[in-house]
Amino acid sequence: MSPKALKTGGEVDSYCTKCKLVLNHRIIAMVGTRPVRVECSTCNSHHNFRATAPGVKGAASSGSGGTVVTRSSTPRATRGPTKAAQAVMDREKMWEKAIAGKAMSDFRVYRVSLVFQEGDLIRHSKFGDGVVTRIIDNAKIEILFKDEARTLAQGLM
Repeated sequence: MSPKALKTGGEVDSYCTKCKLVLNHRIIAMVGTRPVRVECSTCNSHHNFRATAPGVKGAASSGSGGTVVTRSSTPRATRGPTKAAQAVMDREKMWEKAIAGKAMSDFRVYRVSLVFQEGDLIRHSKFGDGVVTRIIDNAKIEILFKDEARTLAQGLM
C-alpha cells in the first residue's frame, strides 16, 4: 500500500516554528510534489514546510514523496566586524597605543580640582587608566578609557 499523494489542502506532518513541535499541518502551497507552505492545525500559523525539527538529521518526512533538501555542513563565510564593533576596536587600539610603555609615575591621579592638558595620562579610581583626548572648555575634558571615552570635569574648586 503506497502512501497518499500530497496535494494542496491535504495534511502533512511539519515542524511548527511557533509551537516548536512536529505537528499536523494543512498544505497551503506546493512546488511539484513537495509542500512549501503550510498552516499549523494547532496554532493556525503559516510558515514554510519543514520536514523535521531544526538540528534533527534523519529520513524524509513520512509521506512527502519529495526529495529532501540538505544543506552543506561547511560554515558560511563571515563578514567583517560591524561599524560599532570596528569603532570599539579602533578606540581600544588608540587607548593601548597611548598607554603602552608608560611608567606608573607618568600617570596623574584624577581630581576635579586639577587642570589637565591634551595628552596627559590619567589614573581614575573608577574608570582606570586613560588619556586626555581633547579639552572641551575650561571646566570639561574628554578622557579616553579602555571601555569608552568620557567627559569629566576639571579645574573646579
